[in-house]
Amino acid sequence: MAAESGRQFWKRSAKLPGSIQPVYGAQHPPLDSQLTKNFIKDRSKASGLPMKSKKASSFHEFARSTSDAWDIGDDEDEDFSSSSSSSSLQTLNSKVAKATAAQVLENHSKLRVKPERCQPALSDLPTNCKVIKSSSEAQLSRTSEEACVRSPLQKQQSLPLRPVIPLVARISDQNASGAPPMTVREKTRLEKFRQLLSSHNTDLDELRKCSWPGVPREVRPVTWRLLSGYLPANSERRKLTLQRKREEYFGFIQQYYDSRNEEHHQDTYRQIHIDIPRTNPLIPLFQQPLVQEIFERILFIWAIRHPASGYVQGINDLVTPFFVVFLSEHVEEDVENFDVTNLSQDVLRSIEADSFWCMSKLLDGIQDNYTFAQPGIQKKVKALEELVSRIDEQVHNHFRKYEVEYLQFAFRWMNNLLMRELPLRCTIRLWDTYQSEPEGFSHFHLYVCAAFLIKWRKEILDEEDFQGLLMLLQNLPTIHWGNEEIGLLLAEAYRLKSSDIPARSCSLLYKAHLNSCLNSERVPVCHSMRLDVPF
Repeated sequence: MAAESGRQFWKRSAKLPGSIQPVYGAQHPPLDSQLTKNFIKDRSKASGLPMKSKKASSFHEFARSTSDAWDIGDDEDEDFSSSSSSSSLQTLNSKVAKATAAQVLENHSKLRVKPERCQPALSDLPTNCKVIKSSSEAQLSRTSEEACVRSPLQKQQSLPLRPVIPLVARISDQNASGAPPMTVREKTRLEKFRQLLSSHNTDLDELRKCSWPGVPREVRPVTWRLLSGYLPANSERRKLTLQRKREEYFGFIQQYYDSRNEEHHQDTYRQIHIDIPRTNPLIPLFQQPLVQEIFERILFIWAIRHPASGYVQGINDLVTPFFVVFLSEHVEEDVENFDVTNLSQDVLRSIEADSFWCMSKLLDGIQDNYTFAQPGIQKKVKALEELVSRIDEQVHNHFRKYEVEYLQFAFRWMNNLLMRELPLRCTIRLWDTYQSEPEGFSHFHLYVCAAFLIKWRKEILDEEDFQGLLMLLQNLPTIHWGNEEIGLLLAEAYRLKSSDIPARSCSLLYKAHLNSCLNSERVPVCHSMRLDVPF
């Protein structure tokens, strides 16, 4: 019935957008324009046909021209074959291809790229190569195969060849280097978690300490419920608490969900309905109708119960880590391709309710990010700008030189908690630490963003124009990241937080000033200091 109402609601009209533009990020890696440019140049010289300049005059024009980047190979083949069917053009095309390949091989030998860093040809692949089972694995495999052709033509050295890592399945315990998913050390840590969780009263401080470097997949669901404040520390109360909260959530469904068809809720429901198909489009799990209906209910009920902010684009992304973690509690195989219709109705209801409550707990700490004018995000972006100016003045001045505003790239980092910049497996690992750190999603996230920005300082300083900088910052190459990279990022963020004396001193000074004003029954004159320091 929900599916029928959804189909009836979603109809083409002049008021609704006709298509969904691609969202660039970790899950939408951009096309390597350098290789395409060189090939088009050689082909135009050989054919004698004038080629239109590919350089875009503006950022929006460039974005439009690359909207179908993943289909460019098919389009070029189709156009070229349809333009002429004569054998002379085919021969010419073959010569150009051979000349291009020879040039690539020559450049490859000049750069002395080690053979083990890339795959020279598909024929040289080992016979025990991993079978691609999903769209995300196919995407990663294609990226790895094309890395060899692209590497001589890129400014920076390409990443070393890495094994295929699914975007979701068994991601939390597999490093990007291909290390075994369960080592002796991990087994010891897992046993430590089980002891903590099985105790009569779980020591939450000790649980946070153990969770900071990552939570094992087997105990992550119950650990996240405890760290988010959804479950009590007392083990005897957990079962009754879960039962009560799940019944309460479905009471909200019965009370509010039918109101989505009312006029004053139409805009909210329409925006949710538009955004859900855009959520992790490369992962088949989130394209299933039943999963999308679950997300619609979660987001709509949250929006109804939080009228101060309502639904804001970006909140839809925040449901996915909780949904995947709680789903993994009932699924042993690959999560990203799992058909949720194989689960019982009771299990699906439990996953839906737990995802709603844990997402609500998260948003309670950062709700000012989504209220009118999103003041929380603006304060965090301003704080990021000040922090970067202190820790890396060269990068900060580079942005100022080319008139790049932090809001132009960091707004999405704050609004989506870096979820558009990182694969989902990395987000889940990152949230292990966020839930262990005091004010992790609000305060510590600022230092993670700063460490993430400085991670790419060399690439940033190599770009010498506004468009190049913005495209780099919105398309950072993190598709191969895993536990190792996230661990280093978090360690650097913790170092920045510990050594950020000016921010902490300014924060303490402001708080002391505020307390003195309140004690003397005077109101502080300047509240703008709140924009200058991270709390």
